[in-house]
Amino acid sequence: MTKSILFILILFFFFTYANSQQSQLYNEEHEILMKIKKHFQNPLFLSHWNSSKTSYHCSYPEITCTNDDSITSLSMINTNLTQTLPPFLCELKNLTYIDFQLNYIPNEFPTSLYNCSKLQHLDLSQNYFVGNIPNDIDKLANLQFLSLAANSFSGDIPMSIGNLKNLKRLELYQCLFNGTIPDEIGNLSNLETLLMFSYSMLPRTKLPSSFTKLKNLRIFDMHDSNLVGEIPETIGEMMALEDLDLSGNFLSGKIPNGLFILKNLSRLILYNNSLSGDIPDVVEAFELTTLDLSYNHLTGKIPDDFGNIKKLKYLALFTNRLSGKVPESIGNLPTLTDFIVFQNNLSGNLPQGFGKFSKLETFQIASNSFNGKLPQNLCYHGRLVGLTAYDNNLSGELPKSLGSCSSLQYLRLENNEFSGEIPNGLWTSMYLTTIRISENMFTGQLPDRLARNLSELAVSHNRFSGTIPNGVSSWKKLVKFNASNNFFNGSIPSELASLPQLETLLLDQNQLTGQIPTDITSWKSLVTLNLSHNQLSGKIPDAICRLPSLSVLDLSENKISGRIPPQLSLRLTNLNLSSNYLIGRIPSDFENLAYESSFLNNSGLCVDKLVLNLALCNSGTARRRRGDSSMSKALVVILVVVASLTVFLALFLSISFYRKRKRLMKRTWKLTSFQRLSFTKSNIVSSMSEHNIIGSGGFGSVYRVAVEGLGYVAVKKIRGNSRKLDQKLVDSFLAEVEILSKIRHNNIVKLMCCISSDDSLLLVYEYHEHQSLDRWLHKKSKSPAVSGIVNGNIIDWPKRLHIAIGAAQGLCYMHNDCSPPIVHRDVKTSNILLDSQFNAKVADFGLARILVKPEELATMSAVAGTFGYIAPEYAQTIRVNEKIDAYSFGVVLLELTTGKEANHGDEYSSLAEWAWRHIQIGTNIEELLDDDAMEPTNLEEMCSIFKLGVMCTSTLPASRPSMKEVLKVLTGCKDPLANAEKIVDIYDSAPLLKNLKWEKQLEFSA
Repeated sequence: MTKSILFILILFFFFTYANSQQSQLYNEEHEILMKIKKHFQNPLFLSHWNSSKTSYHCSYPEITCTNDDSITSLSMINTNLTQTLPPFLCELKNLTYIDFQLNYIPNEFPTSLYNCSKLQHLDLSQNYFVGNIPNDIDKLANLQFLSLAANSFSGDIPMSIGNLKNLKRLELYQCLFNGTIPDEIGNLSNLETLLMFSYSMLPRTKLPSSFTKLKNLRIFDMHDSNLVGEIPETIGEMMALEDLDLSGNFLSGKIPNGLFILKNLSRLILYNNSLSGDIPDVVEAFELTTLDLSYNHLTGKIPDDFGNIKKLKYLALFTNRLSGKVPESIGNLPTLTDFIVFQNNLSGNLPQGFGKFSKLETFQIASNSFNGKLPQNLCYHGRLVGLTAYDNNLSGELPKSLGSCSSLQYLRLENNEFSGEIPNGLWTSMYLTTIRISENMFTGQLPDRLARNLSELAVSHNRFSGTIPNGVSSWKKLVKFNASNNFFNGSIPSELASLPQLETLLLDQNQLTGQIPTDITSWKSLVTLNLSHNQLSGKIPDAICRLPSLSVLDLSENKISGRIPPQLSLRLTNLNLSSNYLIGRIPSDFENLAYESSFLNNSGLCVDKLVLNLALCNSGTARRRRGDSSMSKALVVILVVVASLTVFLALFLSISFYRKRKRLMKRTWKLTSFQRLSFTKSNIVSSMSEHNIIGSGGFGSVYRVAVEGLGYVAVKKIRGNSRKLDQKLVDSFLAEVEILSKIRHNNIVKLMCCISSDDSLLLVYEYHEHQSLDRWLHKKSKSPAVSGIVNGNIIDWPKRLHIAIGAAQGLCYMHNDCSPPIVHRDVKTSNILLDSQFNAKVADFGLARILVKPEELATMSAVAGTFGYIAPEYAQTIRVNEKIDAYSFGVVLLELTTGKEANHGDEYSSLAEWAWRHIQIGTNIEELLDDDAMEPTNLEEMCSIFKLGVMCTSTLPASRPSMKEVLKVLTGCKDPLANAEKIVDIYDSAPLLKNLKWEKQLEFSA
């Protein structure tokens, strides 16, 4: 009995002691949490961390505890932390899990973490860490997960990482490593995931052969990492490999035979390398769902064994040199959704099974030599989104099934031998945005109704007939209408002039009669109007002079009579009124040699100066003299009236300003901060006035507001009417806030906060005293401080190159380092801001959209952007991706090298087309460069960057380099020894400059 009591007492003692120890540990850890909160300066998101001992910290969402209430996990993700990690963090002795990703944590890697002896999971990704990863990082011996990705770590990746034997996942992507990749990583025998992609600063290096010893590795991603040489044959020994991405490198040689016998491989991406030779014939990787070998130099045939990969969904082989027929078995694959083989040398008839056995979504076979008919069941399952088959030898009628394909979004069949009529239902397919069927032998008439979302209709060089239907008024979203060279007759319906979004109208080379519609005020977006080679009569409408965007006007070869409207705009870059019945004096602004071929074969026209090859007018000078006296009297009256109105207007504006300011202060404002602020919302709102406006854009004005501690901030105000904002402006505002509050990069403008009320939206950015690039490049400011002059000198080429590199780095981050990737959609010189050191900051994300899936393209519902910078496919709202930004950035490069503006052109409509034309006709590039920036020492460099700009503005998105490739060329220019090699490599890797004439034929045929 005594022993039992003694035993119970001992148990009670130990139980009491244990509880006491547990309670003591809990209290100690609670105190540490309060120290952590204080270290981070008591941020708002930790307001629930209560110092009271009654606060149960194991319930905090940032904390995970064991059953005995000891803290094992600490997680603060995307919480805007800007301080270093607390050096006492590891006083929480049982920590196994630390996650501080997506913050602004600065300084070098915190070696104080070595004191976390039990640490298994460490995630410090997407912060502002700098310096080298320490060589003794292997002191964290228990780590199973390590992510230091998307920081500014540089130097070598330390060999000691290879000693972390327990690692299962290693993420070192998107850093600034500029040293070596250690072979020792191949010693991580337990590693299952290795992410080491996007190393733009890494010297060119071979893929370490030791990596193929990672027998447990399932996911291996090293895309865009400057890899060269061949893929090791031993990669076929990595039997656990499921996902391999080596795209965007400089790999060469053949694809190893062993790669296609990996039994577990489900995703293989070797896109955009320099791989050559035949694709291996023996294919046993039957688990493959995604196979992308595009944009290489592969030759030979598509292996028959591809038809045995029954799980294959995505097959991309475009832009290679493949030849022969497509194996019949590929058309019978049961899961195939995307078949993309454009720009090859493939030929023969297409397998008729395509679409019947699988839910086909994308079928892209353009720029090959296919003949015969299209497969009849492409939309059998009603899932087909895109069909591009242009530049082939295909013939016959279109499949009837396309008429009921309600999922179809874009159709491109230009330059084939198709005939017959278009299936009725195809014209009105619900989601269709693009029909391009030019250069075929189609017949029939245009329908009254078109798809409600159709933005481009190109039917030129066919055999369509009849009238242009009056129902054209329902084509509200049409942006481009090209019906040139057909057999259309009758008059141009007035309903056609009611289309508000129309930018291009080409009706030349038809049999149209009657007059040009006079009520064309809705054509505010019209850039190109070509009605030549018809039988039109009547006068040139005066309203044509008031079209604000018109750049190209061709009315030649008609029966138009009367006088040329004197207000005809000099904004026209291409004017042709030849071969008509026009009479009278040519407006004096056109009396120069630039228009010498614009007025030919009009016997009734005359000029005051003998410049153009036309007759002189006789009495014009005398009439002008008689009018001088009356004009002088009228001028005095006008000046008196104007002076009176000016005084009245000044008084009115002063009263309005004070009333407006009073209303502003009465509103209820809400401030959403994205960082620590030294100002309040009232500081901003009360300081916005007309005198500190520094710019304006499509959505409102930009103010420079003085704030304590920062000097100035820039405030972008989204304007609306007095009661409520337009929903499109609100959507744009929310898009910019959503994007800028998440992304962090030195070359992307920093959003400090947003301020909103019921009828106003404000974005507050850091202020950049040098403002936007266009002000410097094109001298758009009257201020000496912003006039293209730096310390008495024009902006030189090194500064321009520095700006280009900075902007490219910002776009690369958006495209490659953000998940999901972000497309800006409005890259231009006015959206590139410059700080005091001329570092570039990409700005204005009001048009940006986040892509839903990185591997997919997103369909945009409306056209946005700025004329001169818009990629061809985006102007027609085809599905868009990052390549539209590459196009716009190419225009920026052309501006930097030529000094000309984006809408510059002679007989063509933009700087990009002007540059393409000069390249095509063989103009010496040196003659096109900006004299203000050109020096003998940088001439070759400027020529190379000009060519790069031309490459970026290729008509075909697939022919444009990615922003990662663009950055490689730009940064290569800083290294004279590497420059030539990098330029040659990227030009050799893309067939663009070898096919310039072919490219422009493709564009003009559209």
